[in-house]
Amino acid sequence: MSDDANRAAFLEIQARMIETTAKLKQVQNQMRTKETDKKRAYLTLEELRSLPENTNTYKSVGRTFILEPKSVLVNEQEQKFKDSEAAILSLQTSKEYLEKQITDVENNLRELLQQDPGLAHQIMSMS
Repeated sequence: MSDDANRAAFLEIQARMIETTAKLKQVQNQMRTKETDKKRAYLTLEELRSLPENTNTYKSVGRTFILEPKSVLVNEQEQKFKDSEAAILSLQTSKEYLEKQITDVENNLRELLQQDPGLAHQIMSMS
């Protein structure tokens, strides 16, 4: 392979690595957000369940509070909890896929550097 072809291959691998790493960070942030939502729903649900059935409960809508039956609020929190769990599972699958892609890109880079040791010296002199 020529030097120009190796350089082009390196730049392509580098771009894929940067893109995949950014996507992985985004998925990890989304997972943290969903974990927080799940925990909040769980804690709210636990507090609601400890209340007697005839307790006045209110739902926050913007800056207003609306009187709602306890059962409605419990159902909403259960749904939020289930939705968060489903989203976390989906994001976990995405995370595993992206981690596999990063491993593949790293292997491609290793192969490229083993084929052309001079490329490693060029890369080091660039930085």
